[in-house]
Amino acid sequence: MKKFLLVAIAIIFVASCAKDSGTKGSTVVKVGGKTITQEDVQVEINALPDMAKAFFQGSEGVDRFVDELVKKEMLYLEAQKRGLSKNKDFQRQVEEFKKLTLINQLLEKEMAAASNITEQDMKDYYEKNKDEFTMNNQIRLSHIVVKTDGEAKQALERLQKGEDFAKVASVMSQDKASAKAGGDIGIFKRGEMIPELESAAFSLKKGAVSAPIRLKDGIHILKVTDTKGTLVEFEKVKGVIGQKIVAEKQQESFDKLLENLKKNYKVEKNKDAIAKIQIAPTQPHPPMQMPEMK
Repeated sequence: MKKFLLVAIAIIFVASCAKDSGTKGSTVVKVGGKTITQEDVQVEINALPDMAKAFFQGSEGVDRFVDELVKKEMLYLEAQKRGLSKNKDFQRQVEEFKKLTLINQLLEKEMAAASNITEQDMKDYYEKNKDEFTMNNQIRLSHIVVKTDGEAKQALERLQKGEDFAKVASVMSQDKASAKAGGDIGIFKRGEMIPELESAAFSLKKGAVSAPIRLKDGIHILKVTDTKGTLVEFEKVKGVIGQKIVAEKQQESFDKLLENLKKNYKVEKNKDAIAKIQIAPTQPHPPMQMPEMK
């Protein structure tokens, strides 16, 4: 129970940082001259995550919640009494918190428009990118099999320069039977290949080439030359599409904002000073434990 109370205080602290009620109303409790009203308590409770609210259900739960607010207020008053608010490190943290809060508000406003998408936006994306929502049930596969990492690197370099996969396979592949057919090894359904190859092959789009895959018989480079699959219905992927579009629009909005800021604010770097900054390697340490409250 004691550990639970500490967690509760931490939760309330986070909620308090999120919102400051500034309300008036019926007094619930007074702590050292500080009045906590019914509205104050309600605002604090409303700011809690849903999971945390479950800890304070019912009249007894609300009473426990008020007790946690009292403890928080006593700790705050004692910290002030000891002059900790004058500490330079504290003041720096307060300024940093204010800075991050303002940045967050700025980004929320900038990203608000980017978060507005329509059903048609999602349908348009779906129609233009159906390959993303097609579950491959069957693929036609070609491969190049070599013995060494050097040969695999050489084969990939030739492919990246634009050489035809079939030509490279016919020259370099150790699998002579498939080499004669330009590396073609036929059509496969899910479950017909060894797991190492299947996971790589069925993750490739049509025309894509895999990274080298090391097996007992050599190093394989795969290419999917054809696919057959089932298109997932729009309604089943609509949520995913919406999240993807919003994320892309927000990233574009953020990048645009930064580009505009670079035009408005001059940045001058002192490279010599930067070069002298050192970051000490992190050392593992046990988690900090708070004292138990009674």
